[in-house]
Amino acid sequence: MSNKVNISYGVHHSQYGVLRVPKGKEPHPVIVTIHGGFWQSRFNLKENNPIAMDLTNRGYATWNIEYRRVGEEGGGWTGTFNDVIDAINHLTHLKEPYSLDLSAVIIIGHSAGGQLALWLASRNVQVKSDQTFNELIVPIKKVISLAGVTDLKKMWEFHKEKGVRSHVSALIGGAPQEVAERYKMVSPIELLPIKIDQVLVHGMLDRHVPVEISKDYYLKATEQGCNVSLVVLSDVEHFKIIDPTSTAWDSVIESI
Repeated sequence: MSNKVNISYGVHHSQYGVLRVPKGKEPHPVIVTIHGGFWQSRFNLKENNPIAMDLTNRGYATWNIEYRRVGEEGGGWTGTFNDVIDAINHLTHLKEPYSLDLSAVIIIGHSAGGQLALWLASRNVQVKSDQTFNELIVPIKKVISLAGVTDLKKMWEFHKEKGVRSHVSALIGGAPQEVAERYKMVSPIELLPIKIDQVLVHGMLDRHVPVEISKDYYLKATEQGCNVSLVVLSDVEHFKIIDPTSTAWDSVIESI
């Protein structure tokens, strides 16, 4: 059993997280979970509740964060990005009252949340003079991308080939050829090398985010000397990877 509490980190109704703290008085290691749903407001952090509960039962404090998404006031560029930074920075206020150990924070992001998690990892070493986004003050030890959107341009092209309007455009505020600079600022593959440990887990049967996106990212990251590993799971689709009752989840636990 664990204690669970909803905590706001901002004034908007989507600027909050669910903190779960395991029993025991030690400083608890922290895992932040970032949900997917192609950054759209109709999807929320509830999809990560099962894995957050599982991780808390394993002795981790979990901070399952919500953020303003496309379709909400302030969501998209740049609110979505600043929200995930603010949510993680808010851990500094929770450290003492909830006995959190912030020395080795792990971030797990699923799908669109994988993009946000890897982008956050790139902020770990960014210069403080960046005027576009807020400064990340909590150091990140490791990022685990679960079927993550590691390449926004390729994801946009994938949607275009399927003849659907890309949610990437809605997040970034335009197509790659229209706002190329923005894609360079937030697409994980454009931000390599990223200096912290990264694990990519992706299912072969994923129809939402093609596994090639993770494979290509892994190759480029390896070439640039990153500490990155790739776990490709056969017979696994997009959502099985965040099902704690599945064997796919065992791979995630191993990577932690």
